[in-house]
Amino acid sequence: MKILVTGGAGFIGSAVVRHIIQNTQDSVINVDKLTYAGNLESLSDVEKNDRYAFVEADICNRGAMDDIFATYQPDAVMHLAAESHVDRSIDGPAAFIETNIVGTYTLLESARAYWNQLDEDRKATFKFHHISTDEVYGDLEGTDDLFSETTSYAPSSPYSASKASSDHLVRAWQRTYGFPTLVTNCSNNYGPFHFPEKLIPLMILNALEGKALPVYGDGMQIRDWLFVEDHARALYKVATEGEVGETYNIGGHNEKANIDVVKTICALLEELVPNKPSGVKQYSDLITYVKDRPGHDVRYAIDASKIEKELGWKPEETFESGIRKTVEWYLNNQEWWSRVLDGSYTRQRLGSN
Repeated sequence: MKILVTGGAGFIGSAVVRHIIQNTQDSVINVDKLTYAGNLESLSDVEKNDRYAFVEADICNRGAMDDIFATYQPDAVMHLAAESHVDRSIDGPAAFIETNIVGTYTLLESARAYWNQLDEDRKATFKFHHISTDEVYGDLEGTDDLFSETTSYAPSSPYSASKASSDHLVRAWQRTYGFPTLVTNCSNNYGPFHFPEKLIPLMILNALEGKALPVYGDGMQIRDWLFVEDHARALYKVATEGEVGETYNIGGHNEKANIDVVKTICALLEELVPNKPSGVKQYSDLITYVKDRPGHDVRYAIDASKIEKELGWKPEETFESGIRKTVEWYLNNQEWWSRVLDGSYTRQRLGSN
């Protein structure tokens, strides 16, 4: 198969690209606008592979998308390109409306035009897989409640509202035009190559520098943590084996309060980096509670039984094994995150190949 991956230089997208190139015989066309969150250095292990191609393009540009479909003739689309940081969506929602809603619409229309002109055999096997988030569901009240594929949407932030809108567009294109789509909604991802503004890498890197570890509110917001490489396996399984028109929730079966995540990171650093920055007695002393985020959801948790039952996927990593791998990766890959922090990674623009 030839799979067009949008947003393949991002955190989850790059994990998907690496998984496909390293574990299958399929080819990947990575289409990424290379915003601040796109980092081609996350793909250094696969960039020279003859089954991998990169095109720098914006999914909002219909002409560029049409050219890419015509040139590469993909058998499937895995659509991950999105603005995804909640805090940024609160400060500047316009980019989220443009990329997540208008961009998804533009990509859908370009893909549908391409699909319409395929021969019947290729048309019958083509799939458009839209990757979304559990944040579209809002938050859960009861301690035992879980998000299922039929949970009503109740997004809380501009980010989650824009992703909810894109989900609705994808499903409408399937219902109205018969366009072969699938949707997945995942819980919080973590792991190697995660952009340092997100909770887990931010805590690791701040602790190493002896900086404050800022925790929103009381830190009791609960998330279901999913190791990114487990997520990549699930996404490929859905793209290749999932049933058109279906939605699959993907979760890590690892509910943790934010404060417990931060304390776990501190404990691992005590073990792995006992020589602390000057003036720091214990890493946990750096924990600082800050004013809560507006509209902050309290609890997310995924019921991932459908994808396990129907497609045979379940996560391989526990939170304990995954967070250890993540901390160790950041300790062993200072060059990658240093170039992100100083901005030098953005000067690597490889263009098309």
